[in-house]
Amino acid sequence: MKLLLHEIRRNPLLWLLVFVPIALAAEKLDHEAHTLHFVLSVLAILPLAVLLSHATESVAAKTGDSVGGLLNATLGNLTELVIAIAALQAGQYMLVKASVAGAIVTNSLFMLGASFLLGGLRYHVQEFNRIAARFQAGLLFLATIALLIPSAVAAHDSLGAGDLTKTLSFAISILLLLAYGLGLWFSLNTHRELFAGAAGEHEAAWPIGLALATLAGVTVLVALVSEVFVGSVQYAATAFGMSPAFVGFIVVALVGAAAEMAAAFSAARKNRLDLSVSIALGSAAQIALFVAPVLVLLSYLIGPAPMDLNLWPGAVAMILLTTSGRSAWFVGVLAIMVYLIFATALYLLPSSGAR
Repeated sequence: MKLLLHEIRRNPLLWLLVFVPIALAAEKLDHEAHTLHFVLSVLAILPLAVLLSHATESVAAKTGDSVGGLLNATLGNLTELVIAIAALQAGQYMLVKASVAGAIVTNSLFMLGASFLLGGLRYHVQEFNRIAARFQAGLLFLATIALLIPSAVAAHDSLGAGDLTKTLSFAISILLLLAYGLGLWFSLNTHRELFAGAAGEHEAAWPIGLALATLAGVTVLVALVSEVFVGSVQYAATAFGMSPAFVGFIVVALVGAAAEMAAAFSAARKNRLDLSVSIALGSAAQIALFVAPVLVLLSYLIGPAPMDLNLWPGAVAMILLTTSGRSAWFVGVLAIMVYLIFATALYLLPSSGAR
């Protein structure tokens, strides 16, 4: 506890932890102040992301970057999963699909690009494990094909696309979950030596017990604050003049990825680009191959109707970065520019255009 309190006193951003109880209390006291709830929940998620970052880096120092990146992606994606499940129960399938596609693009473009930029501003050239990066890119390629097929089938109304698309999406979800499980077995067991990260700068790591306890506690708090965020985001979007597509694809994705971003950016600044790439691409692949299929299966249990994987064409235009194992700051700029083009188009897109 002394180490945790010392970290809170040392890092001014962690002083925002005061907004965690404030956000939870405000939601109980005034259910109608949606814009206020939105702002408070965002302010509460940010310091929780920093704590998650430090705890995950401490675990990564003990287990290696591949396992550390997987752990961070898993816990970070809990936010996206909670947001999507709440929207799923409300039947807001467009928001669910937009948040899933947006999370994939945000992680593979913005998070990875910003990591390259931040690391490149401090180090002239950075090295990372190209085998691991290509492995994650391969998983994303599989996910892109899986998302394209239902969209292509749904485009042919003569095929009775409604029922066919739902059945196809269900089958593809099972296959994606199988591929994700086999990918974990490959990277963490049979060929784990190929995914070993290079040595880099390390801060003094927390004891493993404190790190794991912090991870567990912060995960619960993120889930609770995310509930407040879900309940207010649509109303806040209307107040701020944002389209539903922009809310799901950009806003929900950025807030949901705050935890992973804090860890990825911090690792890049410490010349631990292996961990940054593992978090960014690993999180994107996990959302595509685990979160999205799970949401399709859950829609049969908690949704008003089964959900399919039919996304509008713009959401399926995933950008896969072919990496050579080296990076400089301008590579990050290019990735961020592509992401900003997505964001600009979606902000200007009328509500009826995101079907």
